[in-house]
Amino acid sequence: MAMELFPAVLIGGPPNSGKSVLTHNLTQTLRERGVQHYVLRAAPDGEGDWASEADLSLVRTILVPRAWTLAFVEHVCQSLAHRHLPLIVDIGGRPAAWQEVIFDYCTHAVLLTPDSPSHTMWLDLVRRHNLLLLADLRSELRGVSVVTATRPLLRGVIAGLEWGSRIRGPTFDALVERIARLFAYDRDELCRSHLISAPVENAVDLDRLARTLGVPFTGEKATWQPHHLPCLLDYLPEATPLGLYGRAPNWLYATVALFTRPAPFYQFDVRLGWVTPPTLRLAPPTPDAPLQARLIPRDDHTWLEFAVPSAYLDYDDAGGLAVPPIPADKGVVLSGKLPHWLYTGLALTYAPLVPWLAVYQPQLGCAVVVYSADETRTIGDCIHDLPQ
Repeated sequence: MAMELFPAVLIGGPPNSGKSVLTHNLTQTLRERGVQHYVLRAAPDGEGDWASEADLSLVRTILVPRAWTLAFVEHVCQSLAHRHLPLIVDIGGRPAAWQEVIFDYCTHAVLLTPDSPSHTMWLDLVRRHNLLLLADLRSELRGVSVVTATRPLLRGVIAGLEWGSRIRGPTFDALVERIARLFAYDRDELCRSHLISAPVENAVDLDRLARTLGVPFTGEKATWQPHHLPCLLDYLPEATPLGLYGRAPNWLYATVALFTRPAPFYQFDVRLGWVTPPTLRLAPPTPDAPLQARLIPRDDHTWLEFAVPSAYLDYDDAGGLAVPPIPADKGVVLSGKLPHWLYTGLALTYAPLVPWLAVYQPQLGCAVVVYSADETRTIGDCIHDLPQ
Protein backbone atom coordinates (compact mmCIF):
# COMPACT_ATOMS: atom_id res chain seq x y z
CA MET A 1 0.00 0.00 0.00
CA ALA A 2 1.24 3.47 -0.79
CA MET A 3 2.47 5.79 1.92
CA GLU A 4 -0.24 8.39 1.31
CA LEU A 5 -2.96 5.93 2.30
CA PHE A 6 -1.79 5.91 5.90
CA PRO A 7 -1.69 8.86 8.31
CA ALA A 8 1.29 9.54 10.55
CA VAL A 9 0.42 11.45 13.73
CA LEU A 10 3.28 13.35 15.34
CA ILE A 11 3.18 13.80 19.12
CA GLY A 12 4.87 17.16 19.70
CA GLY A 13 5.94 19.03 22.79
CA PRO A 14 8.97 20.06 24.85
CA PRO A 15 11.09 17.70 26.95
CA ASN A 16 9.43 16.29 30.07
CA SER A 17 5.93 17.18 28.92
CA GLY A 18 4.83 13.54 29.00
CA LYS A 19 4.95 12.75 25.27
CA SER A 20 6.38 9.25 25.66
CA VAL A 21 3.94 8.41 28.45
CA LEU A 22 1.05 9.65 26.34
CA THR A 23 2.33 7.74 23.31
CA HIS A 24 2.60 4.51 25.28
CA ASN A 25 -0.91 4.88 26.68
CA LEU A 26 -2.33 5.72 23.27
CA THR A 27 -0.81 2.70 21.56
CA GLN A 28 -1.80 0.32 24.35
CA THR A 29 -5.41 1.53 24.32
CA LEU A 30 -5.61 1.49 20.52
CA ARG A 31 -4.17 -2.02 20.42
CA GLU A 32 -6.73 -3.21 22.96
CA ARG A 33 -9.41 -1.84 20.64
CA GLY A 34 -7.92 -3.59 17.63
CA VAL A 35 -6.90 -0.36 15.86
CA GLN A 36 -4.08 -1.23 13.47
CA HIS A 37 -1.04 1.03 13.84
CA TYR A 38 2.54 1.18 15.06
CA VAL A 39 4.65 3.65 17.01
CA LEU A 40 7.77 5.11 15.45
CA ARG A 41 10.27 6.46 18.00
CA ALA A 42 11.67 9.38 16.03
CA ALA A 43 14.31 10.39 18.57
CA PRO A 44 17.64 8.58 19.04
CA ASP A 45 17.08 8.08 22.76
CA GLY A 46 13.44 7.10 22.37
CA GLU A 47 12.48 3.79 23.95
CA GLY A 48 9.83 1.24 23.12
CA ASP A 49 6.86 0.07 25.16
CA TRP A 50 9.17 -1.92 27.42
CA ALA A 51 10.35 1.31 29.07
CA SER A 52 6.83 2.00 30.33
CA GLU A 53 6.09 -1.60 31.25
CA ALA A 54 9.32 -2.76 32.90
CA ASP A 55 10.42 -2.07 36.47
CA LEU A 56 11.48 1.58 36.76
CA SER A 57 14.80 0.77 38.44
CA LEU A 58 15.63 -1.55 35.54
CA VAL A 59 14.64 1.08 32.98
CA ARG A 60 17.01 3.59 34.55
CA THR A 61 19.92 1.17 34.15
CA ILE A 62 19.12 0.43 30.50
CA LEU A 63 18.31 3.87 29.11
CA VAL A 64 21.27 5.30 27.24
CA PRO A 65 21.20 8.92 25.96
CA ARG A 66 22.17 9.14 22.30
CA ALA A 67 22.94 12.08 20.05
CA TRP A 68 21.05 13.07 16.93
CA THR A 69 22.86 12.36 13.67
CA LEU A 70 22.04 13.07 10.05
CA ALA A 71 22.02 9.32 9.39
CA PHE A 72 19.42 8.80 12.11
CA VAL A 73 17.16 11.52 10.67
CA GLU A 74 17.46 9.97 7.21
CA HIS A 75 16.58 6.58 8.68
CA VAL A 76 13.45 7.98 10.36
CA CYS A 77 12.36 9.70 7.15
CA GLN A 78 12.86 6.51 5.17
CA SER A 79 10.80 4.55 7.70
CA LEU A 80 8.02 7.11 7.48
CA ALA A 81 8.10 7.17 3.70
CA HIS A 82 7.70 3.40 3.47
CA ARG A 83 5.17 2.88 6.23
CA HIS A 84 2.83 -0.08 5.86
CA LEU A 85 0.36 0.94 8.59
CA PRO A 86 -0.82 4.15 10.31
CA LEU A 87 1.84 5.52 12.63
CA ILE A 88 2.11 7.46 15.87
CA VAL A 89 5.40 9.37 15.76
CA ASP A 90 7.12 10.15 19.07
CA ILE A 91 9.68 12.88 18.35
CA GLY A 92 12.24 14.67 20.50
CA GLY A 93 11.43 17.78 22.50
CA ARG A 94 13.94 20.19 20.95
CA PRO A 95 14.16 19.50 17.22
CA ALA A 96 16.87 21.49 15.46
CA ALA A 97 16.13 23.02 12.08
CA TRP A 98 17.91 20.21 10.21
CA GLN A 99 15.81 17.63 12.09
CA GLU A 100 12.50 19.23 11.12
CA VAL A 101 12.45 17.34 7.83
CA ILE A 102 10.83 14.53 9.84
CA PHE A 103 7.73 16.71 10.19
CA ASP A 104 7.32 16.75 6.41
CA TYR A 105 6.75 12.99 6.38
CA CYS A 106 3.91 13.24 8.90
CA THR A 107 0.30 14.15 8.20
CA HIS A 108 -1.20 15.15 11.56
CA ALA A 109 -0.09 16.36 14.97
CA VAL A 110 -1.06 16.27 18.63
CA LEU A 111 0.48 19.03 20.75
CA LEU A 112 1.26 18.46 24.42
CA THR A 113 2.74 21.54 26.10
CA PRO A 114 2.98 22.74 29.71
CA ASP A 115 3.27 26.50 29.17
CA SER A 116 2.73 29.35 26.73
CA PRO A 117 6.31 29.68 25.39
CA SER A 118 6.55 26.01 24.46
CA HIS A 119 3.03 26.08 23.04
CA THR A 120 3.90 29.01 20.78
CA MET A 121 7.06 27.29 19.54
CA TRP A 122 5.38 23.96 18.77
CA LEU A 123 2.30 25.52 17.21
CA ASP A 124 4.61 27.40 14.86
CA LEU A 125 6.37 24.14 13.94
CA VAL A 126 3.08 22.43 13.15
CA ARG A 127 1.87 25.31 11.01
CA ARG A 128 5.19 25.71 9.22
CA HIS A 129 5.12 22.07 8.13
CA ASN A 130 1.42 22.07 7.21
CA LEU A 131 0.39 19.36 9.65
CA LEU A 132 -3.29 18.94 10.47
CA LEU A 133 -3.68 19.56 14.18
CA LEU A 134 -5.88 16.94 15.84
CA ALA A 135 -5.48 18.06 19.45
CA ASP A 136 -3.91 20.96 21.35
CA LEU A 137 -3.47 19.83 24.95
CA ARG A 138 -1.93 21.30 28.07
CA SER A 139 0.11 18.90 30.17
CA GLU A 140 -0.25 19.19 33.95
CA LEU A 141 1.37 16.67 36.23
CA ARG A 142 -0.93 17.30 39.20
CA GLY A 143 -3.90 18.96 37.54
CA VAL A 144 -7.33 17.69 36.57
CA SER A 145 -8.04 16.42 33.07
CA VAL A 146 -10.74 18.44 31.36
CA VAL A 147 -11.96 18.92 27.79
CA THR A 148 -12.49 22.57 26.89
CA ALA A 149 -13.35 22.17 23.19
CA THR A 150 -13.95 19.42 20.65
CA ARG A 151 -14.40 21.44 17.46
CA PRO A 152 -12.64 22.10 15.20
CA LEU A 153 -9.94 20.33 17.22
CA LEU A 154 -9.66 18.80 20.65
CA ARG A 155 -8.51 21.19 23.37
CA GLY A 156 -8.11 20.68 27.07
CA VAL A 157 -5.90 19.63 29.96
CA ILE A 158 -4.44 16.15 30.32
CA ALA A 159 -3.02 15.38 33.75
CA GLY A 160 -1.01 12.67 35.44
CA LEU A 161 1.40 11.76 32.64
CA GLU A 162 3.80 10.01 34.97
CA TRP A 163 6.24 7.28 33.98
CA GLY A 164 4.61 3.87 34.24
CA SER A 165 1.09 5.24 34.79
CA ARG A 166 -2.07 4.20 32.94
CA ILE A 167 -3.91 7.32 31.82
CA ARG A 168 -7.62 7.81 32.38
CA GLY A 169 -9.99 10.73 32.00
CA PRO A 170 -12.15 12.61 29.51
CA THR A 171 -9.32 14.28 27.59
CA PHE A 172 -7.43 11.06 26.99
CA ASP A 173 -10.62 9.22 26.03
CA ALA A 174 -11.53 11.95 23.53
CA LEU A 175 -8.04 11.82 22.03
CA VAL A 176 -8.23 8.05 21.64
CA GLU A 177 -11.57 8.39 19.84
CA ARG A 178 -10.17 11.00 17.48
CA ILE A 179 -7.11 8.95 16.55
CA ALA A 180 -9.14 5.74 16.29
CA ARG A 181 -11.40 7.41 13.72
CA LEU A 182 -8.37 8.60 11.77
CA PHE A 183 -6.87 5.10 11.86
CA ALA A 184 -10.18 3.40 11.01
CA TYR A 185 -8.87 0.96 8.43
CA ASP A 186 -10.41 -2.48 8.30
CA ARG A 187 -8.10 -4.77 10.23
CA ASP A 188 -8.94 -7.86 8.20
CA GLU A 189 -8.42 -6.04 4.92
CA LEU A 190 -5.03 -4.70 6.00
CA CYS A 191 -3.97 -8.11 7.24
CA ARG A 192 -5.18 -9.84 4.10
CA SER A 193 -3.30 -7.44 1.82
CA HIS A 194 -0.08 -7.97 3.78
CA LEU A 195 -0.46 -11.75 3.93
CA ILE A 196 -1.14 -11.94 0.20
CA SER A 197 2.13 -10.13 -0.42
CA ALA A 198 4.11 -12.64 1.67
CA PRO A 199 6.87 -14.40 -0.30
CA VAL A 200 5.87 -17.76 1.18
CA GLU A 201 2.72 -19.88 0.99
CA ASN A 202 2.37 -20.41 4.75
CA ALA A 203 2.01 -16.94 6.26
CA VAL A 204 0.58 -16.87 9.79
CA ASP A 205 -1.52 -14.09 11.30
CA LEU A 206 -0.42 -14.14 14.94
CA ASP A 207 -3.63 -12.60 16.29
CA ARG A 208 -5.74 -15.25 14.61
CA LEU A 209 -3.36 -17.96 15.78
CA ALA A 210 -3.51 -16.62 19.34
CA ARG A 211 -7.29 -16.99 19.34
CA THR A 212 -7.01 -20.51 17.94
CA LEU A 213 -4.59 -21.48 20.71
CA GLY A 214 -6.62 -19.85 23.47
CA VAL A 215 -4.10 -17.12 24.25
CA PRO A 216 -5.83 -14.52 26.46
CA PHE A 217 -6.61 -11.10 25.03
CA THR A 218 -6.87 -7.71 26.67
CA GLY A 219 -9.54 -6.30 24.43
CA GLU A 220 -8.12 -7.01 20.96
CA LYS A 221 -4.51 -7.29 22.17
CA ALA A 222 -3.05 -10.79 22.49
CA THR A 223 -1.00 -11.35 25.64
CA TRP A 224 1.50 -14.03 24.71
CA GLN A 225 3.33 -15.66 27.62
CA PRO A 226 6.32 -18.05 27.60
CA HIS A 227 4.19 -21.05 28.56
CA HIS A 228 2.32 -20.70 25.26
CA LEU A 229 5.43 -21.66 23.25
CA PRO A 230 5.11 -25.48 23.41
CA CYS A 231 1.50 -25.28 22.23
CA LEU A 232 2.52 -22.86 19.47
CA LEU A 233 5.20 -25.23 18.20
CA ASP A 234 2.80 -28.18 18.31
CA TYR A 235 0.51 -26.23 15.99
CA LEU A 236 3.04 -24.98 13.44
CA PRO A 237 4.68 -27.15 10.76
CA GLU A 238 8.33 -27.86 11.55
CA ALA A 239 11.14 -27.16 9.07
CA THR A 240 8.66 -25.68 6.59
CA PRO A 241 8.91 -22.25 4.90
CA LEU A 242 6.92 -19.85 7.06
CA GLY A 243 6.04 -16.19 7.47
CA LEU A 244 4.93 -14.47 10.69
CA TYR A 245 2.68 -11.41 10.69
CA GLY A 246 1.65 -9.34 13.68
CA ARG A 247 2.71 -8.22 17.13
CA ALA A 248 4.43 -10.66 19.45
CA PRO A 249 7.42 -10.65 21.82
CA ASN A 250 10.98 -10.96 20.54
CA TRP A 251 11.28 -14.43 22.10
CA LEU A 252 8.27 -15.73 20.17
CA TYR A 253 9.72 -14.62 16.85
CA ALA A 254 13.08 -16.19 17.72
CA THR A 255 11.40 -19.46 18.72
CA VAL A 256 9.51 -19.77 15.44
CA ALA A 257 12.54 -18.79 13.34
CA LEU A 258 14.54 -21.59 14.96
CA PHE A 259 11.66 -24.06 14.63
CA THR A 260 11.37 -23.25 10.92
CA ARG A 261 15.04 -23.84 10.07
CA PRO A 262 16.54 -24.94 7.76
CA ALA A 263 13.56 -23.74 5.71
CA PRO A 264 13.26 -20.02 4.92
CA PHE A 265 11.67 -17.81 7.58
CA TYR A 266 10.03 -14.45 6.86
CA GLN A 267 8.68 -11.79 9.20
CA PHE A 268 6.64 -8.68 8.54
CA ASP A 269 8.20 -5.40 9.62
CA VAL A 270 5.99 -2.31 9.56
CA ARG A 271 8.86 -0.22 8.17
CA LEU A 272 10.26 -2.76 5.72
CA GLY A 273 7.50 -5.17 4.79
CA TRP A 274 8.47 -8.84 4.53
CA VAL A 275 12.10 -9.56 5.42
CA THR A 276 14.29 -12.54 6.27
CA PRO A 277 16.67 -12.60 9.24
CA PRO A 278 20.09 -11.25 8.26
CA THR A 279 23.00 -13.66 7.97
CA LEU A 280 25.64 -12.77 10.55
CA ARG A 281 29.24 -13.91 10.94
CA LEU A 282 31.14 -14.95 14.05
CA ALA A 283 34.03 -12.56 14.63
CA PRO A 284 34.92 -9.96 17.26
CA PRO A 285 33.20 -6.69 16.29
CA THR A 286 35.59 -3.82 15.63
CA PRO A 287 35.31 -0.79 17.95
CA ASP A 288 33.52 1.21 15.26
CA ALA A 289 31.15 -1.58 14.19
CA PRO A 290 27.45 -0.59 14.01
CA LEU A 291 26.54 -3.51 16.29
CA GLN A 292 28.42 -3.86 19.57
CA ALA A 293 28.22 -6.63 22.15
CA ARG A 294 29.22 -7.14 25.77
CA LEU A 295 29.83 -10.68 27.05
CA ILE A 296 28.90 -11.30 30.67
CA PRO A 297 29.92 -14.78 31.91
CA ARG A 298 27.40 -16.56 34.14
CA ASP A 299 27.57 -19.97 35.80
CA ASP A 300 25.76 -21.92 33.10
CA HIS A 301 25.43 -19.40 30.28
CA THR A 302 26.87 -16.37 28.56
CA TRP A 303 24.82 -13.20 28.70
CA LEU A 304 25.23 -11.30 25.44
CA GLU A 305 24.16 -7.67 25.64
CA PHE A 306 23.95 -6.04 22.21
CA ALA A 307 23.82 -2.33 21.48
CA VAL A 308 23.51 -0.12 18.41
CA PRO A 309 25.59 2.97 19.28
CA SER A 310 24.10 5.13 16.52
CA ALA A 311 20.53 4.31 17.69
CA TYR A 312 19.60 2.72 14.37
CA LEU A 313 20.76 -0.11 12.17
CA ASP A 314 19.72 -0.24 8.55
CA TYR A 315 18.43 -3.65 7.54
CA ASP A 316 20.30 -3.45 4.25
CA ASP A 317 23.56 -3.00 6.16
CA ALA A 318 22.97 -5.82 8.65
CA GLY A 319 23.97 -8.76 6.46
CA GLY A 320 27.45 -9.98 7.30
CA LEU A 321 27.77 -8.04 10.54
CA ALA A 322 30.24 -9.48 13.02
CA VAL A 323 28.95 -10.94 16.28
CA PRO A 324 31.30 -12.26 18.97
CA PRO A 325 32.19 -15.94 19.34
CA ILE A 326 31.02 -17.46 22.63
CA PRO A 327 31.79 -20.60 24.68
CA ALA A 328 30.10 -23.64 23.16
CA ASP A 329 29.71 -25.53 26.44
CA LYS A 330 27.19 -23.10 27.99
CA GLY A 331 23.85 -21.63 27.04
CA VAL A 332 23.47 -18.07 25.81
CA VAL A 333 21.04 -15.25 26.60
CA LEU A 334 20.53 -12.55 23.96
CA SER A 335 19.59 -9.07 25.14
CA GLY A 336 19.54 -5.48 23.97
CA LYS A 337 17.31 -2.92 22.28
CA LEU A 338 17.12 -4.51 18.84
CA PRO A 339 14.56 -4.98 16.08
CA HIS A 340 12.85 -8.36 15.89
CA TRP A 341 14.56 -9.17 12.59
CA LEU A 342 17.95 -8.85 14.26
CA TYR A 343 16.90 -11.06 17.16
CA THR A 344 15.88 -13.79 14.73
CA GLY A 345 19.19 -13.39 12.90
CA LEU A 346 21.12 -13.68 16.17
CA ALA A 347 19.11 -16.70 17.27
CA LEU A 348 19.79 -18.50 13.99
CA THR A 349 23.49 -17.68 14.29
CA TYR A 350 24.04 -18.84 17.87
CA ALA A 351 21.60 -21.73 18.35
CA PRO A 352 23.70 -24.30 16.42
CA LEU A 353 26.66 -23.52 18.69
CA VAL A 354 25.19 -23.83 22.18
CA PRO A 355 23.14 -26.28 24.28
CA TRP A 356 20.35 -23.75 24.79
CA LEU A 357 19.43 -20.19 23.87
CA ALA A 358 17.16 -17.62 25.52
CA VAL A 359 15.98 -14.11 24.65
CA TYR A 360 15.58 -11.40 27.26
CA GLN A 361 12.42 -9.29 27.44
CA PRO A 362 12.53 -6.38 29.94
CA GLN A 363 8.74 -6.35 30.41
CA LEU A 364 8.89 -9.88 31.81
CA GLY A 365 12.03 -9.25 33.81
CA CYS A 366 13.44 -12.54 32.56
CA ALA A 367 14.89 -14.31 29.54
CA VAL A 368 12.78 -16.93 27.76
CA VAL A 369 14.32 -20.16 26.48
CA VAL A 370 13.60 -20.37 22.74
CA TYR A 371 15.77 -23.36 21.85
CA SER A 372 17.19 -26.25 23.86
CA ALA A 373 19.16 -29.42 23.24
CA ASP A 374 19.75 -29.66 26.99
CA GLU A 375 17.43 -31.79 29.10
CA THR A 376 17.71 -29.30 31.98
CA ARG A 377 16.15 -26.51 29.90
CA THR A 378 12.80 -26.52 28.12
CA ILE A 379 11.46 -24.10 25.55
CA GLY A 380 9.36 -21.57 27.44
CA ASP A 381 11.45 -21.72 30.62
CA CYS A 382 12.28 -18.35 32.19
CA ILE A 383 15.82 -17.41 33.22
CA HIS A 384 15.79 -14.98 36.13
CA ASP A 385 19.55 -14.89 36.70
CA LEU A 386 20.03 -11.36 35.39
CA PRO A 387 23.39 -9.56 35.41
CA GLN A 388 23.69 -6.69 37.85
